[in-house]
Parts: sequence; C-alpha cells; structure tokens
Amino acid sequence: MSTTTMSQPEPTILAPDPDTRTPAFSLPPGTCDSHCHIFGPHARYPYAPGRSYTPHDAPLAAFRALHGKLGVARAVIVNATCHGRDNSVVTDAIAESGGRYLGVANIDESFTDRELERLTEQGIRGCRFTFVRRLGAVPDLAAFQRIVQRIRPLGWHVDLYFEAQDVPDFVPMLRALPVPHVIDHMGGVRAGASHDAAAFAALVELLKTDEQCWMKVTGPERISAAGPPFRDVVPFARALIAAAPDRVLWGTDWPHPNVKLMPNDGDLVDIVPHYTTDPALQQALLVDNPARLYRFA
Repeated sequence: MSTTTMSQPEPTILAPDPDTRTPAFSLPPGTCDSHCHIFGPHARYPYAPGRSYTPHDAPLAAFRALHGKLGVARAVIVNATCHGRDNSVVTDAIAESGGRYLGVANIDESFTDRELERLTEQGIRGCRFTFVRRLGAVPDLAAFQRIVQRIRPLGWHVDLYFEAQDVPDFVPMLRALPVPHVIDHMGGVRAGASHDAAAFAALVELLKTDEQCWMKVTGPERISAAGPPFRDVVPFARALIAAAPDRVLWGTDWPHPNVKLMPNDGDLVDIVPHYTTDPALQQALLVDNPARLYRFA
C-alpha cells in the first residue's frame, strides 16, 4: 500500500450514480454482492501505470454506504485492472470488514508461493483473467495453466471474463480445468438484435453439465439493449439459473467500470425477483451459493 501524496488523475470513465435508490425488493439476510470493486482513493492506493482506464475514486466508505442502502451483508471484492497487481485495496478492505468481505486478486507468475499463501490468509479466494478477444486481452494460455496448477492447493477458483461469441472456442479448456471456474456477467451475452443464440446455448450447456462451472448473473447494464430497468436481460438470467441453480451468483458490479450507461444500483436489486420469484432460488443465488463457493466463515 502506498501513502505517497500525488495529484489526482483525470478520470476516463463514468462515475457511479451517487443517488442510489432504495430498492423495493428486500434482500434476504446474509445476501452477498459477489462481484464489486473498490477504486482508490488514488492518494492511498495509486492507480497502476499503463492502465487501460482511470476511474473516479470509489473508496471503501462509499462501498459500505452503498451496501447499507441496498441491504447487502457480505461482499466479494474483485480487484480491478486499474490497480494492476497491487491487491492491497482489496486485502485492506477485507481486514477491516470483520469477516464480511472476501476477495479475488490480480496475479501473474511473478508471485511467489508464499505470496499466494499470504493472499489466502488475507481472504483472497480466487484470481481473475480476461478472455475478451476484441480487447486483445487473452492471456498466454501456458502461463494461465501454470497459475491454475499453483492455486489449486490453495482452494482458489479462477474468475473469467468472456464475451459470449468466444465461449464455444474455450469450452474444451474450461471443462479440463482442475479448479472451479466462475464466468462473469452472464458470459457477456448480448440482448437484442446482436444476440448470438448458438453461443449462449453453448454457455448454458457448459453450465448445466460442468460441475466446476459457476456463473455470475451480473452486469445487466452491460448486456441490455433496452436500457433501464434492463428487463430484456431477464430471459438470459432465467436460463442460467435454471441450468445450475446451485452454481449461480448475484452481484452489483459497482462502481460499474467502463459501462456506456451508468445504472442505479437499486435497479440491480429490484431485477432479482424478475430473475426468479422462488424464495428458495433467491436464497441460493444471494446467500447460500456464495457462502459455499467463497467459504465465508
């Protein structure tokens, strides 16, 4: 963690909506936001050189206030690429949470085994990789496989960001992974005219038949063609929940880096009963599944 004083960089992406609406839907006790981020503050947690975007600061205090407004009890903080391989913004938040937070780290092969063990002790439960081809962001697959073997004894999972059209090409690799793999944002499916039905069908089949595959039913604002309140996303979420009701997760994705249209997080809670009206499935999605995957105490 750095405490060096430095000038605030100019943000290149939208800021989160500061006026979170109180949702009409009441989240059950123990609800976990399974995909969210903390950004900065830059003066304490500097953004990485060479980053692809510069966010507005979205610090721990704002993070806590958001969850208080929404009724979220637990969170899994995913370290964002703007912080590079410095995971201290996540581990410091976990340390202050009294057991309410866990995290997903950004790592590479430079991390020693002891450093990975230390991250586990600090509440890290997985590491994230981006496989979005149009961004030129696919990792070296040999290095990826070596990292997978190193995290396996730690009980970690890999958190993966795809776009739906690329998923079929990676299905054989995913099925062979020896650790749980969690796919972000409904696999990057696109609602509306650009929807690739064959790719989404492959994604549903993978989730249905691969017991190591988990799905984050997150990011409706990223995949919606219609905009708020994102009801065109509901059929995709329902299909994924039906495919593996015990391996789906919900989250806000706050503060929504790189979105074109900033959502109000109240809408992201109120869409849940449109995904499923079954209280047992809501309990699984919001509470039980994340407790099991991330091993909350």
